[in-house]
Amino acid sequence: MDFSPNTAAILYWSTLFASVFSAAAGVIDARQKKFDLFGVMIIAFCAALGGGTLRDVILDRPVFWIGDPSYLVITWVGALLTFWVARRIELEARWFEIPDAIALALYTIAGTQAALMVGTNWLVASFMGVITGVAGGILRDILLNEEPLVFKGPFYATASWAGSMLYAVLWHKVDANAAVISTLLLVFMVRISAIKWNLMLPR
Repeated sequence: MDFSPNTAAILYWSTLFASVFSAAAGVIDARQKKFDLFGVMIIAFCAALGGGTLRDVILDRPVFWIGDPSYLVITWVGALLTFWVARRIELEARWFEIPDAIALALYTIAGTQAALMVGTNWLVASFMGVITGVAGGILRDILLNEEPLVFKGPFYATASWAGSMLYAVLWHKVDANAAVISTLLLVFMVRISAIKWNLMLPR
């Protein structure tokens, strides 16, 4: 399945911006713990790039941000800007809910696609999409000495896995642009609906 140049460019740049949103949300969480600037930068890095790093290590492929340092640069620039703004005005975590849902969808697509392109089957690929989408947040929460939100909050990994399975099923069956848009909408709508109505898995 080949992406049109426009779709490939949109995916690349959107994932870069997703890194900024994830890093910014990580900064807000780190500041609540009174971390210094170095601590904030590490939390931002783990939140934004941790999932993709783990995915690439598992798949035994070059780590994406080492091959393209743009991800590292934009993550830290976003973290620094958020840190600077947060020292002057109060930033609330809820402001990042919509950008975070978009970022989750984009990471899910990127992770699933990366796994499919190295020849994994659809189930493994879908799980790689989940890892890409949620592992950074899990690592962030662990470093902040918090229970990972993904294990107890409204659908997060569930939204990611639903989207990654859809993407894996659509792979090679429909136009690449349609697969991306369909997955993006599914993950976004499931995540936002879960937040609005507090939907979660049984405990």
